[in-house]
Amino acid sequence: MARGPIPPSPLPPRHGVDAQRFRMPQAGPWASLRDHLVERLTPGLTADDVDRMLTAGEFVDAAGSPVPADAPFVPQAAVWAHRDLPDEVAHPEEPVVLHRDERIVVVDKPHDMASMPRGRHVVQSALARTRVLTGLDRLAPAHRLDRPTAGVLMFTTEQRWRGAYQRVFAEGLATKQYLAVAPVRPGLELPLVRRTHLVKEHGTHQAREVEGVEPNAETLVELLATGPQQLGLYRLTPRTGRTHQLRCQLDGLGVPIADDPLYPEERDVPLDDFTRPLQLLAAVLAFDDPVDGTPRRFVSRRRLTRWTGAWPTF
Repeated sequence: MARGPIPPSPLPPRHGVDAQRFRMPQAGPWASLRDHLVERLTPGLTADDVDRMLTAGEFVDAAGSPVPADAPFVPQAAVWAHRDLPDEVAHPEEPVVLHRDERIVVVDKPHDMASMPRGRHVVQSALARTRVLTGLDRLAPAHRLDRPTAGVLMFTTEQRWRGAYQRVFAEGLATKQYLAVAPVRPGLELPLVRRTHLVKEHGTHQAREVEGVEPNAETLVELLATGPQQLGLYRLTPRTGRTHQLRCQLDGLGVPIADDPLYPEERDVPLDDFTRPLQLLAAVLAFDDPVDGTPRRFVSRRRLTRWTGAWPTF
């Protein structure tokens, strides 16, 4: 049987991070909610941790009421709680708000900041930081940028707007332009449209191009200017949105993006090292608003540090 929409959390975010929802299975051997949670949350939490949280009223039901420590196990019921947040390296920059209205918030994301809470980047993610910055607890991403990539990132303000704006990206209705600093390769005739088949296997950090397979990734590559040290400023206009598409395709052309920690070879970068950001910027985002049809266009104010020449206007 199909499930309905996930109900909103009855708990407000903590440091911009949502409470975790625990939905009970349809059946099980547990007599109490406590017994199920102890089994479910091991090894992250001990039985003593669960008991402490229940006694303190940290698990709540859909109405926001604390769940009693002796509550029975109820199939398909749900409870919410905040988990302990990981220790994180503080990012030295804030997202900069480019636009804010009733439906969307658009920010200029710094390099090396995750779009969404994940793994070792939770409170320091762009979503959590922007929620705290704006006071809007229900912000949600309309799309994502890779953690190393800086630039224009859009959030929706409420769940009722989320689907409409996410479809803009899912259906390829947004125009995105990126700027990148990369080597200039003699003999590479530009502009060109790079069409390849990209694959990124689970458990691997790098994507790869596969020859002889129908293309699933397409990017217009233009060289805007050349500068010192045989570096160029490139404009990249992707027509698809595969993982690591721009980074992998430029590497495949023999012009890997400057200071890329993954391409052509993976290098280890400490989490507290913000000194060599990937020279890739989501510079322009444009689309027709899916709610009222208004043309929308947002331009990053950031710059790429390795480029010392004139900066293009959009």
